[in-house]
Amino acid sequence: MTTTDRPTAPKTAFWNDPVKRGLALQTGLVVFVVMVVWAAFNNMSANMLARGLAFGWDYLGRQANFAIGEGLISFAPTDTYGRAVLVGLLNTLRIAVVGIVLATLLGVAVGVMRLSSNPLLARIVAGYVEVVRNTPLLLQLFLWYAIINALPGPRQALPVGPGMFLSNRGMKMPWVEWSPALWPAIWALVAGLVASIVAAKALKRRREATGDAPPLLPIAAGLIIGLPFLALAAQGFPATLSVPVLQGFNFSGGVELSPEFVALLLGLVLYTAAFIAEIVRGGIVSVSKGQWEAANALGLPAPRIMRLVILPQALRVIIPPLTSQYLNLTKNSSLAVAIGYPDLVHVSNTTMNQTGRAVEVILVFAVVYLTISLVTSAFMNWYNGRVAIRER
Repeated sequence: MTTTDRPTAPKTAFWNDPVKRGLALQTGLVVFVVMVVWAAFNNMSANMLARGLAFGWDYLGRQANFAIGEGLISFAPTDTYGRAVLVGLLNTLRIAVVGIVLATLLGVAVGVMRLSSNPLLARIVAGYVEVVRNTPLLLQLFLWYAIINALPGPRQALPVGPGMFLSNRGMKMPWVEWSPALWPAIWALVAGLVASIVAAKALKRRREATGDAPPLLPIAAGLIIGLPFLALAAQGFPATLSVPVLQGFNFSGGVELSPEFVALLLGLVLYTAAFIAEIVRGGIVSVSKGQWEAANALGLPAPRIMRLVILPQALRVIIPPLTSQYLNLTKNSSLAVAIGYPDLVHVSNTTMNQTGRAVEVILVFAVVYLTISLVTSAFMNWYNGRVAIRER
């Protein structure tokens, strides 16, 4: 039989081909969404024009003429609205990042204590979780703000740690004064982090090949702490630690956290940690009791069982809902406007009132919070994929 005599497969219509049909449907959906957005934009522009309003971003270059109480970068009333929005965005990111770290640490600790064999500890922790997560967050923010404002002044400030004082003016704490001579130590820290990642992968390959490898923690600690220490030592320790000292009616030195920032951070951390604690507890309970019994049979102490056997398996259940809590904390930070913390919403509201550019300001809200949420979700999805079970 020649090649020309071979039977050929009958051609399939594209609506019977699931790949082509799916591609056509997705293309049609994208076109439909673009048309809806375009129609909505044209309708909005026509209505704004009919009312004498203009749409544009030129207002970002105008002088703001208002002050912002605190920020990671300097700001003066003579600066532009664009810089004001940037200050608000950085303040939002600062509260979100610090809040996520602290809420995770507290939530994991509370979640483990919920399973304690000590009934008193377990019930105290359960009471905290039930009270905090069943109370509106806005009410908690008002409560913490009122408590901080009711504290005594700096001369009777409450010591809350080494060199740390809490008063009605916020919190004062030690801080390293910035100097260009610190750059080598910062680069040494980055090099230590990269070297730790490389060491972790090398130890993993060695463990998979031989079944034995030295522990990673001492090596990583030596790289991350030791390299910056050596860099500082080589320059004669140029860093200066500024410690708050009471002088007259107020503290001097150190760094100051405003009452608004402290109240917002307390409210967000305690509220989110209550939810994270339940997620962690659920993840630990989901691990089979056989894993506990097997680890006990090997003679491992309880902390090592939790760290090496239980938590790695529980992470597969913990990570997805934990991602939602991180997103909730970031979005809940917009309640800062209620207590006067100058986050993105607070600054943008002032901008909207002064410029009348409501549509543009709301678009900035949407884009910023959507971007933060998508980046957080992408990172957590990547991490979830790393810890997920891979079937072979």
